[in-house]
Amino acid sequence: MGKLFSLLVLLGLGYFGLTTYYGMAVEKVLDEQLDARGMTAVEVENLDYDWLAPISQSAEVSANVRYRGASASLELAVEGHPLFGDELKVSFGSLKGLSLGISFGE
Repeated sequence: MGKLFSLLVLLGLGYFGLTTYYGMAVEKVLDEQLDARGMTAVEVENLDYDWLAPISQSAEVSANVRYRGASASLELAVEGHPLFGDELKVSFGSLKGLSLGISFGE
């Protein structure tokens, strides 16, 4: 019973590390693509993906981005894997939601 528990803990820690690395790699590629399109002021707030995304070669990812008072939710398609291959492609799918905020003063 102790060996099974140790194995499950080890697998859980490995999956957590893989998920963290996957999220950081996708965010880096997304930032690079936004910068290449001249949107350097756009900030990626968070990424949301399925629990199988870090172990698959293709995944659907939702990204929340912010630019000044506006925030948007984007659908992205990720092809490749940062750990299992050399190339990671992120292609923009659609705009899920847009929220504009108005503020007076700072």
